[in-house]
Amino acid sequence: MHGPTPPLPLPTDRLRFAMPPMHESVEDERRHRKERLAGALRIFGRLGYEDGVSGHITARDPEYSDCFWVNPFGLPFRHVTVSDLVLANQDGQVVEGQYHVNQAAFTVHAQVHAARPDVVAVAHCHSVHGRALAALGELLEPITQESCAFYEDHALYDTYTGVAVDAEEGRRIAGVLGSRKALVLRNHGLLTVGDSVDAAAWWFVSMERSCQVQLTAQAAGRPVRIDHRMAVATREQLGGDLVAWINYQPMWRDISRSEPDLLN
Repeated sequence: MHGPTPPLPLPTDRLRFAMPPMHESVEDERRHRKERLAGALRIFGRLGYEDGVSGHITARDPEYSDCFWVNPFGLPFRHVTVSDLVLANQDGQVVEGQYHVNQAAFTVHAQVHAARPDVVAVAHCHSVHGRALAALGELLEPITQESCAFYEDHALYDTYTGVAVDAEEGRRIAGVLGSRKALVLRNHGLLTVGDSVDAAAWWFVSMERSCQVQLTAQAAGRPVRIDHRMAVATREQLGGDLVAWINYQPMWRDISRSEPDLLN
């Protein structure tokens, strides 16, 4: 006897798969970037990346390309809403909003944005494991699938000159970053970039986790490196900003549904 006929597979065009949205107007795109920025800040707050008033995510305005939305100085990440965000120009002067901007952090972000017109968002926070790796002056090793996304696509800014407050320091940091997606700032922390807020935020989360894995593995023994050919192949599969955007969507859905007031 034969069992019941199994159900037929559904056509793939009937299955949901999120992709980056297209925007009909600059106003829609601005609102979208601000929503994602507020959400990313709240996620970073949840994950413990905030350290006093240190840490920023910036998002380029879609109309005024030399102006950038940023979290307000002194406001906890977990409390940020869309209406709290501040728009600052290339010189760090506030052109829209009610709060000050952390000038030291913004100077670096502005120079990275200036050097990388392809970059929409820049993330930098003083996360624990990122600072630990930075204190060692080391790069991520290709020891996991996730860390391979950064293989030969991040660099070490191998100096420390105190709190970065001048444009020249920002230009040096941008120069070391080059066309890569991330930096380890020695004795300081991590910096990531992306062609969307979602991508930059995901790269930061993934890099911080990769730092934690590497430090844990080194403490336990001798990590086994993935060979160069496979590390490159894995980076080509997983290291693009679209993949980062896709990976980030569960985080966005969680924060936007559980804390919808962020959209206010």
